Amino acid sequence: MWLINLMNDFVIGYPILVASLWIIGCLYFGKLQRTEKRPVLTPDTAPLVSILVPAHNEQDTLKGAVASIAALHYHNFEIILIDDKSSDDTLNIMYELQKAYENRFLIKVVPIEVNQGKANAMNQGLKVANGEYLLGIDSDSILDYQSLSELVKTLNSDPHIGAVAGKPVVRNRTTILGRLQLLEYIGVIDIIKKAQAFLTGRITTVSGVIVAFRRDALLAVGGWNPAVMTEDIDITWRMYRHGWQVRYEPRAICWILVPESVRNLIKQRQRWSRGGLEVLVGNRDVLAHGSWSKRVLLYETVISNVWAICTSLSLISWVLNLIMVHSVQLDGDILLILLVISFTQFGIGFKASQAAAYLEWRDLLLIPVYIIYYWMINLVSCIAAIISFVLDPDRIGTWTSPDRGLK
Repeated sequence: MWLINLMNDFVIGYPILVASLWIIGCLYFGKLQRTEKRPVLTPDTAPLVSILVPAHNEQDTLKGAVASIAALHYHNFEIILIDDKSSDDTLNIMYELQKAYENRFLIKVVPIEVNQGKANAMNQGLKVANGEYLLGIDSDSILDYQSLSELVKTLNSDPHIGAVAGKPVVRNRTTILGRLQLLEYIGVIDIIKKAQAFLTGRITTVSGVIVAFRRDALLAVGGWNPAVMTEDIDITWRMYRHGWQVRYEPRAICWILVPESVRNLIKQRQRWSRGGLEVLVGNRDVLAHGSWSKRVLLYETVISNVWAICTSLSLISWVLNLIMVHSVQLDGDILLILLVISFTQFGIGFKASQAAAYLEWRDLLLIPVYIIYYWMINLVSCIAAIISFVLDPDRIGTWTSPDRGLK
């Protein structure tokens, strides 16, 4: 019985502890960023940036992505459009865009004959890129006009920085699921990265939808790894292994499309969870011999997976208790604390992103629903990822459909 009680306490207590650390780290990160001085961009300090846009069946969104690049307040760039064997009109649209913008900036088109996934597409783009820095975005993303300038300023501030992740903000908000993910990106994902950056000086992963790299760092780690499910998590940790720093720049905003069905959302989160497990196994030596900051991030992944397993067992225990004893005991005080911390967390995230992300106060009414949605979606995804990883550890993913958020 004491073991069950301990497990139940962990299931409730762990989110409270983690959310508290997120809040503290986020607040201090914001204070630190407001006082941080970065070099001013001038024509002499604005290096050539190669913007890599890999695409697979993105005929409906590609033009919008390129139009947002054309509107950037940073003008020293080239665009590399990479078609990963699309079955629709994506490649033809790339050539149309190349001609339409030929008097404004250079667009290179890279057709790939066999669909092999995003990592391979990025590597093919790297081969023809001439920029000192490289920006990777998804072909259904829209860049904020100052996003590239913010990323370049951060890269210019320290030659040891190998990569800088920007801040994704959800733009498809017409469904409840879309608005719930909007809350997640500004109230959880953004806060986690800020907290990690302040508390450990590192982040677990860059965001594949908007991330800028130093060319030397990419070449040092051998580019992207096609043999993993999540190339963005993998390349983050290979950067660390080669001595490069990875930063988070929330002032660099990218508007993204997210899954609008529960099925596709769980697929996406399962992929994220599996990517975390792959990195954990691939860097298991760091758990014992790495720097404290690396170990903290990896142990967080370990504990999160243990939490998922314990939560599953607790749910089974509660259901059996309800069926057999016809009662379930819940600690109201702990649940109240969890609610208060959650509202505080989302309030901070909302305040920090309200102007830039065009948020509305009515979005906060979804917080109680979100709390259930977040933990349940991530619980199911995590357990599914653990099972798939155990059964098929060598699985490699490629793009097989244009489902939003699944690249």
